[in-house]
Amino acid sequence: MNGDVKKSKYKNDPGGKTKNEGGKKRFLYMMILLALFVLLVAATYTWFSLTRHPSVQDMGLYVSSVAGLELSSAWDAQDEDWGQLIKYEDLVDGSYSLRPATWSDEQKSFLTVEYGIDGRISGYTALNDEENSNTTGSDNYYAAAVVYARTDEDCVVSLAEAVEVNEGENGAGTYVIGTPVWDTENLLHNNAGDGAECAVRLGFFITQINAATGAAAGETLFYIYEPNCDRHIDGTEGYIATAGTDGRETLTDNLILQTSSTWSEADPVQREVTIKELGEFTTGTELFSINAGEIYEIKLYVWLEGQDIDCTNEITEAQIVASLQFTTDYADQSGLVTIPY
Repeated sequence: MNGDVKKSKYKNDPGGKTKNEGGKKRFLYMMILLALFVLLVAATYTWFSLTRHPSVQDMGLYVSSVAGLELSSAWDAQDEDWGQLIKYEDLVDGSYSLRPATWSDEQKSFLTVEYGIDGRISGYTALNDEENSNTTGSDNYYAAAVVYARTDEDCVVSLAEAVEVNEGENGAGTYVIGTPVWDTENLLHNNAGDGAECAVRLGFFITQINAATGAAAGETLFYIYEPNCDRHIDGTEGYIATAGTDGRETLTDNLILQTSSTWSEADPVQREVTIKELGEFTTGTELFSINAGEIYEIKLYVWLEGQDIDCTNEITEAQIVASLQFTTDYADQSGLVTIPY
């Protein structure tokens, strides 16, 4: 009959599409959803995003020096306020969450990541100290503090090697380690570092200042200290360089690398004792030269490195002990300062 419309033999298919064609579309949609899911999961491998973050307050960071090199939290401090040991809690007032950030050598600033709607990294946003360090809320990404150094004798300042003390019961020098926390139920210690000790970085901006005015009096040197560089959160070992967002193979040319520091239970197990095995530096540790009467400003930054393969969602609320000790090359120094914990 003229004008008759040929009906599809399949129900609910007004356009005459075959059952096979409809199945193909559903399969395609499922594959797209699966691909998006994989991207979202992959995006959390590094640059993790959690509602609970490691806190600066949970970090026991000690900054110390050998005799002859004095430290203070103010460049114009009175003589009695200069000494050899500063606790980080005295420099950073408050509990601030650490969120993943990275250093851009190209932009000379810290960055955080931006995600697209498909879960992939779409770009980076520059951070600044005023808005993104030592502040409450979700805008905080890293911790920043300032220490000043002076000396009464010309010397070269370096990071001190880590040294085990009292057969490993304590440590001195420079290292970062997960805090041993006693488990009263199982009568042993848990590693409260939670893997963050593998992803944490410490940065140093070092500038000579005018001893009379506090104004900058020279160029700024920048170093990144990477502890536990050969150990990873998944249990594998071996150094893997952390690439920069700008195509660099490493975050900066001025890297100070140290092998992993670990602890184990005493034998027999004791609540107040764990045995430390501290890492060794695989690079030079020299920072700057200072003459008698000069003052240097050391801006100290602590962050979780988002570009690091160990910055994963396995990290939650880490507790870390960090000992940062400056040593000098002149004679008659008194040695390293033991950090009790």
